[in-house]
Amino acid sequence: MMLRPAVTVLMLIWLIGGHWVSNAQAKADREKLLSEPGVYGTFAVFALNNEEWAKQDPATRIVRLTSLKGVVEQHREHVAIDLYLLRGLSDQGDLLFRIHAAELRETQEFLLDLKSSQFGKHLKTVGIMHGLTKQPNYVPGFPDQMKADLETISEPGQKPYAIVIPIRKSAEWWGLDQEKRAAMMQEHTAATLPYVKTVKRKLYHSSGLDDPDFITYFETSRLEDFHSLVLSLEKVQEFRYVRRFGHPIILGTVKSLDEIVELLAQ
Repeated sequence: MMLRPAVTVLMLIWLIGGHWVSNAQAKADREKLLSEPGVYGTFAVFALNNEEWAKQDPATRIVRLTSLKGVVEQHREHVAIDLYLLRGLSDQGDLLFRIHAAELRETQEFLLDLKSSQFGKHLKTVGIMHGLTKQPNYVPGFPDQMKADLETISEPGQKPYAIVIPIRKSAEWWGLDQEKRAAMMQEHTAATLPYVKTVKRKLYHSSGLDDPDFITYFETSRLEDFHSLVLSLEKVQEFRYVRRFGHPIILGTVKSLDEIVELLAQ
């Protein structure tokens, strides 16, 4: 039975405004998972079956999206979940989920529940990458001034764009001794310093967990600065040892769960 428009709107307001778990608990878990080493980071890209989704009436969409919100909020007590809209900027898919977890099986449980939900039945998995956060390998040996520069606080305000780039180094890179690699990574780091305030970066180690050696994650409000950053990095010696840069490069916008729900409900 079709719902009247007023009822549909009320259901949407309830869906967007509802709370499934304690915000304090979710926030506490998130801060820990995003700041500590030894945390697993997963990037899961999905495509929405747009033809099938377009056939759903507004009331049915709300029911499907209720299941999405329920699954996300249910698992946020144990994992940190960030959402991104890829549609319109990337041909890799429509949605990206970035999940941080102390145990990778917790991410697996979330993704299984997501795919088995009423909303998940409309999703096709495009790709999944896993990495692990670690203490910096080279930064402890950098000059004190460079260490201080790396601690520069980023500019205030939202950074709406997110970019994910997998990277694989050559066998020759891993064959170099630690001193040579450290010297090249110092040059690499120096090239990034002009963009510390406008481009946030997080590094994940993937060797043994996935095909790349690293997954690099960036947030920025200035894509021109990110473009310049990449051009600068392509000029340093270390880049000669990069065998895979991207493939794919994932570009999207940072969105809250409520924003994703509202967008897909239309």
